[in-house]
Amino acid sequence: MEMSDEILKYVLLGLYVALTFGLSIIGMRKTRGMKSFAIGNKDMGPGLIGITMAASIASGATFIINPGFVYVDGLSAFLHYGVAAPLGIIAALLVLTKGFRRLGESGGALTIPHWIRNRYGSRSLALFFALVNLVSFTFLVLILVGSSYVLMPLLGLSYHTCLVSLLVFVLSYVLMGGTYAHAYTNALQGGMMVLVSVLIAGVGYARMDGGFIENLQQVSGSFASVINPDSVLYNSFFSIFVSGFFITAALMFQPHILTKVLYLKEDRDVNRFLVTAFLVGTAFSLMLLVGFFARFGGLDVANQDRVVTTWIHLTFTEGTTWGPAILVFISITLLAASMSTVDGMLVALSAMIVNDIYGPFAGGEPSEKLGLHLSRGVLIALAVAVAVVAWDPQRLGNIGIFAQIGVYGLAAASFVPIVMGVLVRRSLSSRVMWAVAATGFLGHYALRWGLDIANPAVSACWSMFASAAVAMLALVKRPGSAEVVTGTD
Repeated sequence: MEMSDEILKYVLLGLYVALTFGLSIIGMRKTRGMKSFAIGNKDMGPGLIGITMAASIASGATFIINPGFVYVDGLSAFLHYGVAAPLGIIAALLVLTKGFRRLGESGGALTIPHWIRNRYGSRSLALFFALVNLVSFTFLVLILVGSSYVLMPLLGLSYHTCLVSLLVFVLSYVLMGGTYAHAYTNALQGGMMVLVSVLIAGVGYARMDGGFIENLQQVSGSFASVINPDSVLYNSFFSIFVSGFFITAALMFQPHILTKVLYLKEDRDVNRFLVTAFLVGTAFSLMLLVGFFARFGGLDVANQDRVVTTWIHLTFTEGTTWGPAILVFISITLLAASMSTVDGMLVALSAMIVNDIYGPFAGGEPSEKLGLHLSRGVLIALAVAVAVVAWDPQRLGNIGIFAQIGVYGLAAASFVPIVMGVLVRRSLSSRVMWAVAATGFLGHYALRWGLDIANPAVSACWSMFASAAVAMLALVKRPGSAEVVTGTD
């Protein structure tokens, strides 16, 4: 780059940082206690919350990591992430949003474990869910590793410098504003992500030599197949469509996603919230096409986690009509995509640790002021833990699979208790839900490692079905009343 391009790079990066901190300061003025830090004061519009939800769902996985699976396995991987997964998201949100919000509102829930405690009347079950939710930590590692890969070529810094810089950056603005900082910055980041998704899809399509189907077939017959017989991960209808649908639906129950519903003030806000989230999320899914574009162009990348960053830097470089400014903007947007999830996860996990783990052991929920201070302390501890685990990404293997193994266990444990908690009016004892959640959680890891199932979505999906069978058996044997359980154990 020439000197003017270097200046432009830092101007654009500085502008993004300044806007992020400015929005965080606005959020800080509205954050006065634990509740406003965790879910806000219910004064955010449904459109803003919808963008926040879509950005949290998409994350660095959609923008940086998942296109690598498409690069390796072709059409089958695209159908898993680009068709089955969005259908799962739509189904989960359409079916559960209103009921989850009403139950959460009536009980004053701040977190998903808090919601579980109110619905099933069990502090011990809520504590179990709080501990299980900690496995979503693996997803934080994935996002920070992918983000560091983006920042390295942009600034010419080492991996470790990029990792620490990103953690310091996201901590700095989240510590100030909590949920408001997360929501306001996500609106900015979400807008950037939509622009870049459409831009990259258009540029990639324009650079293709020949038609899309023709290019697929030129790679290989397996690459162009709906079911890829050569794929380790996506070689059956179940692994592509069934597991993709159900595991993604269950992933909506992560602490940083479904709790967005609790930001809404009234039921009438739900429809606008959902429409916004669906439209923005559809635009984000265009990023999966990068896996095809890279393969069609003959790009040879040994590490699939770096397919997106490599393709972007080869496509948007000096000498092209697009210029370095576009390359810098795209790189910053990839970082924004990651930060939009990292900040939400940090807020949700810190609130959960204080409210649902610290609270029971301390003999009660902390005061608003103490809870706010503790949440900020937990944020710092989480960031340090992420840095330690992500310090040497090579020992983690495929970072996408590493994160899926962890977070899919949470999804498998949460799916049936939350679905039944919303849809089934009759009471289920906390003991039944203990058995259901444990079956989902432990079953995933037993199948994954015991039967050596390569695709974590498959092992998680089968364990979810097993946990549903346990719940159905309990309903048949003990019908129960039409009332919701409200006692405690």
